[in-house]
Amino acid sequence: MTTEQEKTRTGGCQCGAVRFRIHGALGRPSICHCRMCQKQFGGFFGPLVTVEGEAEWTREEPSYFQSSVNIARGFCKRCGTPLTYRHPGGLEIAIGAFDDRSDLAPQIQVNYGSRLPWVETIFSAPVHDDPDYYSRQETIISFQHPDHETENWPAHGMKL
Repeated sequence: MTTEQEKTRTGGCQCGAVRFRIHGALGRPSICHCRMCQKQFGGFFGPLVTVEGEAEWTREEPSYFQSSVNIARGFCKRCGTPLTYRHPGGLEIAIGAFDDRSDLAPQIQVNYGSRLPWVETIFSAPVHDDPDYYSRQETIISFQHPDHETENWPAHGMKL
């Protein structure tokens, strides 16, 4: 049985140009409601997890935008995927960038006072449940990197 300290996790951006491997434990998964995270992720909040182990970039590295005096936010320069939040205390990685996210449910909300007022009610909205819609989506040919390591990428000669 593998302990959390021995576990290796992988992930990367949407196009596969930037890939990472984390050796060892992760810290606390969280969501941040600050305006900078909303803008970085283009969403309602920023879902991040602290890296306590060693982070290794296995295929390219993120580009960084210095969003404030102490904070740099990493992203893929090819596809724009938000990847990291680098601060004086360490590194956090976007939860959605991990290949396996199943055990990274946020445990805390930070900058709660900056949350959008309706964010707590969004999951009570009606669910779009049209089987034909989903079957049409399956016909789309995706160029997104799969959620596992690949020796060669991109597939089908797509130029990055």
